[in-house]
Amino acid sequence: MNRAVRIGLSTWAGVTVLVIAESLWIYARNGLDGFQAFMQESPYTNVPITLASVAILWCLAGFLLWLIHHGRITGANLPGWAGFFLIATSYLNILRERVRYGDIDYYVEAAFAMSKHQPLPDTYIYPPLWATLLSFLTPLGADGIFLVCWIANILSFFLFYHLLHRVLEHYGFNPQAAALIATGFLLVNMPVLRTLLYVQVNFHVMNLIFLSMLLYKDRPFLSALALAVAVHLKASPAALVLAFLLELNWKWMLWFALNILVIAAGTVAIHGIAPYADVMRNLGLLNAARPLSLRDNSFDSAIGTTLAYFRADRGLTLLLVYLAKGASLLIALFLALRSRVWYPAEEIATKLFNALVPLLLAMTLASPLIWEHHGVFVSLPFLLLLKKMGSPVEWLVCGSVWLLVFLMPTFDYFPWSYGRLIGMCTLLWLMWVARDRGDNASLPAFNAWAGSAFHLGGAKV
Repeated sequence: MNRAVRIGLSTWAGVTVLVIAESLWIYARNGLDGFQAFMQESPYTNVPITLASVAILWCLAGFLLWLIHHGRITGANLPGWAGFFLIATSYLNILRERVRYGDIDYYVEAAFAMSKHQPLPDTYIYPPLWATLLSFLTPLGADGIFLVCWIANILSFFLFYHLLHRVLEHYGFNPQAAALIATGFLLVNMPVLRTLLYVQVNFHVMNLIFLSMLLYKDRPFLSALALAVAVHLKASPAALVLAFLLELNWKWMLWFALNILVIAAGTVAIHGIAPYADVMRNLGLLNAARPLSLRDNSFDSAIGTTLAYFRADRGLTLLLVYLAKGASLLIALFLALRSRVWYPAEEIATKLFNALVPLLLAMTLASPLIWEHHGVFVSLPFLLLLKKMGSPVEWLVCGSVWLLVFLMPTFDYFPWSYGRLIGMCTLLWLMWVARDRGDNASLPAFNAWAGSAFHLGGAKV
């Protein structure tokens, strides 16, 4: 086995050297134009994305051979590594068939506006940090920024898999069970696919949130820094600060406030305060009358579109929107303050880790826009519900949430395309039902089965 793996790894390295050598030779003789004689651009193919997909997958193949050669894959961690390579290869092949969507163009437009010290376009509704970072890439051109963001998103998705795995362990699943659940959940997942297709920042944000959670006990400064960066990428994670406040950890709060100011100071030092004013202006436009999308599953869109059919007064529409958001936020806030069933009671910071679960859902439901890719933010609350479901009816309802939020393809058909909002509200209801409930019998049974099935005495593969 070891001899075969060494031969495979040597062959992989030799082919890699040949590919690099050929590329350098072509570029040295004819520059970038020289590659046209060695490539064909097929219909609907984005050549840089195709080559990036192939290159990343080739690197993953070498990484797998390296892991096997050095005995890093054992029976105990086999589900985690198997799930990672299965998901990575699947999505790389899907994303190679590239159709360019608009979200990345909003980022690119904002980056060029920042680089020219112009006002941010009204399509940019995020804190200025992301546009500031991308403005340094403008010499690469729009396509260059797109490629860098695409590769960063793929790598961020790979990290998301591993961090989701670790967070599930943090909440009571053993490593093998956590790996199997993360793999099954991500293998077919519409919000994940749409985040990757749109080149959205959701994985960057969720990875920072997960890191903030995992680093809280031992590395409070890094935990605070991670959440501060997440808030500067997308404002909605600011709702999670409430969970940290419950621990009365003033040192953490001080680090968080300091990091928030320092990160903001970086943008202000380069571009002044104007980008923040532009973002506030753009957010204000969301409250004005605007075309509604059936794919937007916010209360704003669902209630606004429904009442538009009856020509209802806009004041009534806004009142009902605020009532719906207020009710959902009050329920989530109650759960955050009262529920103690998500995280082991004997551990440190139980208030924090219990409150984060409903607040992840609250920060999504409160948003004025809930696109299909925002389902990534409620992945953890949904997966933790698997520990709480008791009756067959509850399992059926939980399955309907999985279908509506994570499996259903995007479509625009009133009123049925608002099923994602119904799914998220149902998820909140299930969390309410389980607010005082201990773990069901399925969790220890699944943990025991996964551990015995894959541990294999710790044998190396």
